[in-house]
Amino acid sequence: MLVRGAVLTVVLLGLVAFSVLLAKVTLTPSPASEDLVTANLRPGRSLRQYAEDYTFLAACKQAGGNLLLGVPFGLLLPFFVPRRLRMIRTTLLTAVAMAVVELIQGALVEGRAFDVDDVILNTAGALLGYFVLGRRISHRYYTYTDASGTPGPSAEKPEAEPKRAPGPAARAKAARTKAAFTKVAPTKAARAKAARTKAGQRDRPKPAASAPAKKRRARTGRTDGAASGGRPAAGSGAVRSLLDRLRGR
Repeated sequence: MLVRGAVLTVVLLGLVAFSVLLAKVTLTPSPASEDLVTANLRPGRSLRQYAEDYTFLAACKQAGGNLLLGVPFGLLLPFFVPRRLRMIRTTLLTAVAMAVVELIQGALVEGRAFDVDDVILNTAGALLGYFVLGRRISHRYYTYTDASGTPGPSAEKPEAEPKRAPGPAARAKAARTKAAFTKVAPTKAARAKAARTKAGQRDRPKPAASAPAKKRRARTGRTDGAASGGRPAAGSGAVRSLLDRLRGR
């Protein structure tokens, strides 16, 4: 917590010092160049003028100075902007801040005019500072704060995704699954009813045999008796032969 406060304090002091320097450089009146300076709303016009009308050192001074003015934005702003889309937000903040400065010096400061190329160069300087050093420093800062359990000032909470209603296909599939489960696993009442039906079928008396069936059983029984009981059949035959002999005498 102490380290985080110290880092933010140093960054804030650096941002204040840079703002003072920026105001001194851009908002200082220049009466000598009042008749020479005109507003520029066409991107690239001043850059072309630097290449054609200025010497090499003068062109480097003009373009390089505007680039250097934007570098501190790329170093300091990543500590105060959210981590999501950090580079884009840093670029937009730099462009807006420098556009406001250019509008103020063009409208209120003597010998100054609005130049869109200055805004472009300042924004390019902020990107240069961000990619060279600002991204690494801010990344280490956020890594340290996350490891120590103290989230940075720009940490964002993830938003919960809204629940989506199931579509027609999902509802139909759920209905089929429910029907199959109901068919495979019957209820307690259905199981009890099936058990009662099975018990009733087992206890039901067998139907009596009909008259033709009884006759067939009787014939079969006599035939089986005659076939199995050979002795009674042989005895009756001997008695009959004896009677026939007596009658013949």
